[in-house]
Amino acid sequence: MKKNIFENIIINKNKEQFFDLLETDNIKIEKIVSNGQSSPINFWYSQEKNEFVLILKGNAILEFEQKCIELNEGDYIDIKAFTKHRVKYTNKDESTIWLAIFY
Repeated sequence: MKKNIFENIIINKNKEQFFDLLETDNIKIEKIVSNGQSSPINFWYSQEKNEFVLILKGNAILEFEQKCIELNEGDYIDIKAFTKHRVKYTNKDESTIWLAIFY
């Protein structure tokens, strides 16, 4: 069945939207829609799986323990398992659409 990554874009300033696109035993692919959300202060992700993240639309800043990385449309990053990181910023004026692949 054909689908479009830009379907079901919900603008919600109160919470991010998470859409599971595909999941097997070895991989999970999800679309995330952010509208100004960021990680809580002093909160860090440290996941058991690697995470490949691609910005499809908008922009964001990911913070790691030693640096911040700005991501714009088309930028991607591969975050290795157990790497502490957080979302420092997403655009408040337009949706930031992420494609996240956990493997």
